Amino acid sequence: MVDDGGSIQRFIQSTLRSAGRQLQEAKTAYADAKRSALADLPQTDDGKARIVCRRYAERRAVALDDEGRPACFDPDHPDCQGCAEDVQDGTVETW
Repeated sequence: MVDDGGSIQRFIQSTLRSAGRQLQEAKTAYADAKRSALADLPQTDDGKARIVCRRYAERRAVALDDEGRPACFDPDHPDCQGCAEDVQDGTVETW
């Protein structure tokens, strides 16, 4: 059986896609950790901030946006507004 190089090409493409995904995950984790550190919040292993959600009263691991707001932030909900203010003030409940 003669290999036309197609399987090698598929292997290389698959390996490069996997490496690309891993690189993107690492970049995201680094950015999340950097924002969490700037907000002085405890973090998960992947850099997400460990906060207690005021709206649902549950522990959450969330990424923070560039303004220090949790990814689950709803600007129209008063609990979310208070939570974002607490994150920025460094008084948010954490775990």
